[in-house]
Amino acid sequence: MKIGFIGIELEEGKVKYQDEKLTALAQKDKTKKITPFFAEFIKDEITQTDVIVITKDNILDLLINDMEKIETRIKNLEEGAEKQLMQKCLEQLEQEKPLCNVDFTEAEHKILITLSSPSYKPVVLLNGDENANTIITLALEKSNQMFFYTSGVLESHAWIVDKGSDIVTCAGKIHTDLARGFIKGDIVSYEDYMNHHNFNDCKSKGVAKLVDRDYIVQPNELLEIRFNV
Repeated sequence: MKIGFIGIELEEGKVKYQDEKLTALAQKDKTKKITPFFAEFIKDEITQTDVIVITKDNILDLLINDMEKIETRIKNLEEGAEKQLMQKCLEQLEQEKPLCNVDFTEAEHKILITLSSPSYKPVVLLNGDENANTIITLALEKSNQMFFYTSGVLESHAWIVDKGSDIVTCAGKIHTDLARGFIKGDIVSYEDYMNHHNFNDCKSKGVAKLVDRDYIVQPNELLEIRFNV
């Protein structure tokens, strides 16, 4: 995840997310390798980023770009649905509201995607005193992403995925072969995993679920994928 920041005292570069759940999993499994989640912070960058974080005092620095772009577009549009949408966007921006915080219909979303508006990306508004780990947490929440985990004696690994993703999508995050050859998935909650010896113990005690490809993975669940390629 690339996080562009404006008006905040942060160092640029990759930052490891301080993940207490991953640390606990690694300690429990006495794992040989820990693979945490990293975010990359980029100063004063709004185009090549996934999320933008900005102080409330500097929000106009972000929104003015959108306002100028939309004003130009309005001038070049005939009366109709798109022009009405642009006027709606402009009204919200003039109230210092990023477009990501405005309710739009599905049809409006399709138009806005083509606009490449910076404030249509996930925008996190800060007071200015949050640390990097807190900012990463807020960025994940704002972009509607969540963690799931794989863990064992060889490796404990934190993965991020969009909330509402099915297990095949999550399997593909781990390795494309797991998605391509997906058969079934074994799922256990983080809490249940921590209260049992290992994944096999979870299975034998009935706290792990065997699920099909349409299963929607929940935040912080642990996965094992059965596959054949």
